[in-house]
Amino acid sequence: MIQGHQSWVFESKPTILGCGAVGGPFEAKGALAKDFDLLHEDIWVGQDSFEKSEKKLLEEACQIAIKNAKVKKESVNFFVSGDLINQIVISSFAARTLSIPYLGIFGACSTSMEGLAISSLLVDNGAAEYVLCGTSSHNAAAEKQFRYPTEYGGRSRLQLNGR
Repeated sequence: MIQGHQSWVFESKPTILGCGAVGGPFEAKGALAKDFDLLHEDIWVGQDSFEKSEKKLLEEACQIAIKNAKVKKESVNFFVSGDLINQIVISSFAARTLSIPYLGIFGACSTSMEGLAISSLLVDNGAAEYVLCGTSSHNAAAEKQFRYPTEYGGRSRLQLNGR
Protein backbone atom coordinates (compact mmCIF):
# COMPACT_ATOMS: atom_id res chain seq x y z
CA MET A 1 0.00 0.00 0.00
CA ILE A 2 2.78 2.44 0.82
CA GLN A 3 4.60 3.77 -2.19
CA GLY A 4 7.85 5.60 -1.67
CA HIS A 5 8.40 7.24 1.67
CA GLN A 6 5.01 8.82 2.43
CA SER A 7 2.41 8.08 -0.24
CA TRP A 8 -0.45 5.61 0.04
CA VAL A 9 -1.96 3.90 -2.97
CA PHE A 10 -5.45 2.61 -2.23
CA GLU A 11 -6.37 -0.61 -3.99
CA SER A 12 -10.14 0.01 -3.77
CA LYS A 13 -9.88 3.69 -4.77
CA PRO A 14 -12.10 5.19 -2.04
CA THR A 15 -14.28 7.98 -3.44
CA ILE A 16 -15.82 11.13 -2.00
CA LEU A 17 -19.55 10.66 -2.60
CA GLY A 18 -20.79 13.96 -1.24
CA CYS A 19 -19.70 17.03 0.65
CA GLY A 20 -21.22 19.91 2.56
CA ALA A 21 -19.81 23.35 3.28
CA VAL A 22 -21.49 25.82 5.63
CA GLY A 23 -20.27 29.32 6.44
CA GLY A 24 -21.18 32.66 7.89
CA PRO A 25 -21.18 36.29 6.86
CA PHE A 26 -17.43 36.45 6.22
CA GLU A 27 -17.60 33.54 3.78
CA ALA A 28 -20.69 35.04 2.16
CA LYS A 29 -18.66 38.12 1.23
CA GLY A 30 -15.69 36.12 -0.07
CA ALA A 31 -14.67 34.98 -3.52
CA LEU A 32 -15.70 31.38 -2.75
CA ALA A 33 -19.23 32.19 -1.53
CA LYS A 34 -20.86 30.32 -4.42
CA ASP A 35 -19.04 27.13 -3.37
CA PHE A 36 -20.88 26.94 -0.03
CA ASP A 37 -24.05 24.89 0.37
CA LEU A 38 -25.41 27.11 3.13
CA LEU A 39 -24.41 30.58 4.31
CA HIS A 40 -25.68 32.24 7.48
CA GLU A 41 -26.08 36.01 7.79
CA ASP A 42 -25.34 36.01 11.52
CA ILE A 43 -21.97 35.02 13.03
CA TRP A 44 -23.89 33.65 16.03
CA VAL A 45 -25.99 31.28 13.85
CA GLY A 46 -28.85 31.75 16.31
CA GLN A 47 -26.79 30.39 19.23
CA ASP A 48 -25.67 32.00 22.49
CA SER A 49 -21.95 31.21 22.18
CA PHE A 50 -19.41 30.97 19.38
CA GLU A 51 -18.68 27.36 20.33
CA LYS A 52 -22.36 26.42 19.97
CA SER A 53 -22.37 28.30 16.66
CA GLU A 54 -19.42 26.25 15.41
CA LYS A 55 -21.10 23.02 16.52
CA LYS A 56 -24.23 23.96 14.59
CA LEU A 57 -22.18 24.78 11.47
CA LEU A 58 -20.43 21.39 11.65
CA GLU A 59 -23.69 19.51 12.20
CA GLU A 60 -25.32 21.27 9.24
CA ALA A 61 -22.33 20.54 7.00
CA CYS A 62 -22.44 16.87 8.00
CA GLN A 63 -26.16 16.60 7.32
CA ILE A 64 -25.70 18.22 3.90
CA ALA A 65 -22.78 15.90 3.07
CA ILE A 66 -24.84 12.81 3.97
CA LYS A 67 -27.76 14.08 1.87
CA ASN A 68 -25.49 14.91 -1.09
CA ALA A 69 -23.87 11.47 -0.87
CA LYS A 70 -27.32 9.87 -1.12
CA VAL A 71 -26.47 7.61 1.82
CA LYS A 72 -28.64 6.90 4.83
CA LYS A 73 -27.13 8.23 8.07
CA GLU A 74 -27.58 4.77 9.60
CA SER A 75 -25.24 3.36 6.93
CA VAL A 76 -22.34 5.58 7.98
CA ASN A 77 -19.88 3.47 9.96
CA PHE A 78 -17.65 6.23 11.38
CA PHE A 79 -17.53 9.98 11.86
CA VAL A 80 -13.89 11.15 11.70
CA SER A 81 -13.62 14.76 12.76
CA GLY A 82 -11.59 17.36 14.59
CA ASP A 83 -11.44 21.06 15.39
CA LEU A 84 -9.28 23.54 17.29
CA ILE A 85 -11.33 24.06 20.44
CA ASN A 86 -10.41 22.45 23.79
CA GLN A 87 -9.73 18.80 23.04
CA ILE A 88 -11.90 18.76 19.92
CA VAL A 89 -15.02 19.50 21.92
CA ILE A 90 -16.98 20.85 18.92
CA SER A 91 -16.53 17.60 16.98
CA SER A 92 -17.25 15.53 20.09
CA PHE A 93 -20.58 17.25 20.74
CA ALA A 94 -21.50 17.12 17.04
CA ALA A 95 -20.76 13.38 17.10
CA ARG A 96 -23.16 12.98 20.01
CA THR A 97 -25.88 14.74 18.01
CA LEU A 98 -25.16 12.73 14.85
CA SER A 99 -25.10 9.40 16.77
CA ILE A 100 -22.40 7.94 14.52
CA PRO A 101 -19.38 6.11 16.00
CA TYR A 102 -16.73 8.79 16.38
CA LEU A 103 -12.98 8.93 15.89
CA GLY A 104 -11.69 12.30 17.11
CA ILE A 105 -8.55 13.67 15.46
CA PHE A 106 -6.37 16.72 15.90
CA GLY A 107 -3.94 17.96 13.31
CA ALA A 108 -4.56 21.71 13.62
CA CYS A 109 -4.42 23.03 10.05
CA SER A 110 -4.00 19.53 8.62
CA THR A 111 -7.09 18.05 10.29
CA SER A 112 -9.15 17.98 7.08
CA MET A 113 -6.48 16.08 5.16
CA GLU A 114 -5.71 13.82 8.13
CA GLY A 115 -9.43 12.98 8.28
CA LEU A 116 -9.57 12.15 4.57
CA ALA A 117 -6.49 9.92 4.87
CA ILE A 118 -7.85 8.01 7.89
CA SER A 119 -11.30 7.71 6.29
CA SER A 120 -9.80 6.39 3.05
CA LEU A 121 -7.73 3.89 5.00
CA LEU A 122 -10.82 2.61 6.84
CA VAL A 123 -12.74 2.14 3.59
CA ASP A 124 -9.83 0.65 1.63
CA ASN A 125 -9.10 -1.92 4.34
CA GLY A 126 -12.76 -2.96 4.61
CA ALA A 127 -13.19 -1.64 8.16
CA ALA A 128 -15.98 0.64 6.93
CA GLU A 129 -18.24 1.04 3.93
CA TYR A 130 -19.09 4.70 4.54
CA VAL A 131 -17.19 7.25 6.60
CA LEU A 132 -18.25 10.82 7.29
CA CYS A 133 -15.25 13.10 7.59
CA GLY A 134 -15.46 16.63 8.95
CA THR A 135 -13.65 19.57 10.43
CA SER A 136 -14.75 22.97 11.61
CA SER A 137 -13.47 26.38 12.50
CA HIS A 138 -15.33 29.45 13.73
CA ASN A 139 -13.18 32.55 13.61
CA ALA A 140 -14.63 34.05 16.77
CA ALA A 141 -14.29 30.81 18.77
CA ALA A 142 -10.66 30.46 17.70
CA GLU A 143 -10.00 34.16 18.43
CA LYS A 144 -11.42 33.73 21.91
CA GLN A 145 -9.35 30.63 22.62
CA PHE A 146 -6.01 31.47 21.05
CA ARG A 147 -5.65 35.20 20.50
CA TYR A 148 -7.71 36.75 23.30
CA PRO A 149 -8.18 34.03 25.93
CA THR A 150 -10.68 35.08 28.57
CA GLU A 151 -8.17 34.10 31.29
CA TYR A 152 -6.03 37.06 30.20
CA GLY A 153 -8.90 39.47 30.73
CA GLY A 154 -8.26 41.03 27.32
CA ARG A 155 -11.07 42.25 25.11
CA SER A 156 -11.17 41.18 21.50
CA ARG A 157 -12.23 43.18 18.49
CA LEU A 158 -15.62 41.38 18.58
CA GLN A 159 -16.19 42.27 22.22
CA LEU A 160 -15.33 45.88 21.53
CA ASN A 161 -17.98 45.98 18.81
CA GLY A 162 -20.82 45.41 21.25
CA ARG A 163 -21.08 41.63 21.66
